[in-house]
Amino acid sequence: MQAYLNDCILSALEAMGGAPEGFAPDFEQPANPDHGDLSCNAAMKLARHFRKSPRMIADEIVSHLNALPMDASRISGVEVAGPGFLNFRFADAHLSDQLQAILDAGASYGRTERGKGKRALVEFVSANPTGPLTVGHGRNAVLGDTIANLLEWSGYDVDREYYFNDAGRQMRILGESVRARYMAWVNPEMPTKVIGEGEDALTVPETFPEDGYRGEYISDIAKALLDESGPNLDVTGDADVFKKAAEKAIFADIEGTLKRLGIHMDSFFNERTLYESNRVWEIVESFREKDLAYDKDGAVWFKTTEFGKEQDTVLVKSTGEPTYRLPDIGYHADKLDRGFDLCIDVFGADHIATFPDVMDGIRSLGYNADKVDVVIYQFVTLVRGGEPVKMSTRKATFVTLDELMDEVGDDVTRYFFLMRSPNTHLEFDLDLAKEASDKNPVFYLQYAHARICSILRKAEETGLDATGQADLSLLDHEAEQGLVKVMMDLPGMIDRAAEGREPHRLSNHLRDVAVAFTQFYGHCRIIGEAPELAKARLQLAVAARQVLKNGLTVLGIGAPERM
Repeated sequence: MQAYLNDCILSALEAMGGAPEGFAPDFEQPANPDHGDLSCNAAMKLARHFRKSPRMIADEIVSHLNALPMDASRISGVEVAGPGFLNFRFADAHLSDQLQAILDAGASYGRTERGKGKRALVEFVSANPTGPLTVGHGRNAVLGDTIANLLEWSGYDVDREYYFNDAGRQMRILGESVRARYMAWVNPEMPTKVIGEGEDALTVPETFPEDGYRGEYISDIAKALLDESGPNLDVTGDADVFKKAAEKAIFADIEGTLKRLGIHMDSFFNERTLYESNRVWEIVESFREKDLAYDKDGAVWFKTTEFGKEQDTVLVKSTGEPTYRLPDIGYHADKLDRGFDLCIDVFGADHIATFPDVMDGIRSLGYNADKVDVVIYQFVTLVRGGEPVKMSTRKATFVTLDELMDEVGDDVTRYFFLMRSPNTHLEFDLDLAKEASDKNPVFYLQYAHARICSILRKAEETGLDATGQADLSLLDHEAEQGLVKVMMDLPGMIDRAAEGREPHRLSNHLRDVAVAFTQFYGHCRIIGEAPELAKARLQLAVAARQVLKNGLTVLGIGAPERM
């Protein structure tokens, strides 16, 4: 409908002398049904262009729309409201057609071809294999996977990628931590020491590194290595065997956690390959040739002042170790070299200040940085009884994602990470997450789907048949039409959520569908009505079930038939 009205308005504007190049009307559903079914603010946007008041422009647009005329089977009327809003009302025949379209499309309803022929790469999670996934990683993982789902439903060919580094200082410390625990398993009598203070104090083997990884999972990995390889591993070398064992075990743990969330990665990219291919050093030389890199105080600096920053930025430390910006520039160059039309990165808020340097580097190398989009999400606080809590854990001083799922369930975990905009701080209410009532938003949606399934089963038991053609024009009750109006927006909502990288918009839309169904079923009986009306209402219920199921599928959440 929006595409049709867009063309109508542009035709009207052409008759008025033409709109500015690239002008596109904006549409939204009015909060008040009295204001119509779809509202457009084109007149307000064009006031400066036409040098008239928005109200006068809107009246002129309506005059031209009436002269076209618009398709009466789609639009029953248009009126000017307030300072110049164009309010459109859908024709009853259009609502019947849209309901039939939902029924015909079935499991495919909501899919569009907006991104047809385009390839997208979504990089998310990207935690180095130094420990289990935490609650913070969980929001990243669910956001990334759901954005990938939205893009797929919008027609994109999508790859999900995990970027990691199994080299460097942190991985070396990981290997040394496992080695120390292994030595303690081999010799329980070896000397110990205490690291940390107060509640953070921990007794560890004497050989344990001061900044080592302290979680119990390190000891578990060491014990498994002892059981597998025996007590005679070389503990005097560079700890590489212990690092590799830890990486293997931790990655297996990470993949298991992602599987619980229904997440499958298409590829894993190791930062180390950027060094093995010499790409990072080629980038430094390219910057030097462009007079964008120079040496100072033993380090290599990137001239970020050329791009508006107050200070230049270190690319390679005086120790010879690159800062994260350099391999990240190389990684994004590699993404674009692979031919992706869109590259999405899902990052925590700690990247806000530093990631622009990577984009400046990409542009400097001649790449189109507009193909890269960064989704920044705020962090998560677990709350119980209205107070922030630290869940008990044997893993470390953080809360693992598995522990959270163990407490509240996989679907609830996933939904709660999606119910707020990524750019807002998320308070994860553990009490609400476990509550089996309408207050719990995921319970409300899943229960709505299960309830419709129950209604359909009961209708079938009474002999009502939902198959075949029904006279959908009989659905003229306000609650019936209200349900159709909210359901028919699913394809547009998925496109908008994909375009804005905002999965929470779909979460909110599904709640609107569930509320509209509750209102419909409260006003309109199915069983006991005249056969033709009952069949039409039964098919409306079938469509509502399908819309809820399709939307929950995009969110990666189950649609139970019984609860």
